[in-house]
Amino acid sequence: MIDLEVTPWREAAACVQVTHEVSFFPESDDLAGISRAKAVCATCPVAAECLTWAIESNQTEGIWGGHTPKERRTIRRRWLEEVKKAS
Repeated sequence: MIDLEVTPWREAAACVQVTHEVSFFPESDDLAGISRAKAVCATCPVAAECLTWAIESNQTEGIWGGHTPKERRTIRRRWLEEVKKAS
């Protein structure tokens, strides 16, 4: 489901420079892993673009834009409600 061809912002992402010890797809109970990934996202100049892309493309796994799948579901639900109201 991930199509990096349509993500030109990806080249500027902080995660591109991270070595393999940080996983952006930690298990949901790996709080330390989630924290490490979110710490990288907190320094990212394109975190907002990453989050927007993940929400619009409905990414259901991994840390995107500093948010877990559960956090993104909440944001996506609100976003879909706003889209529905606007149409």
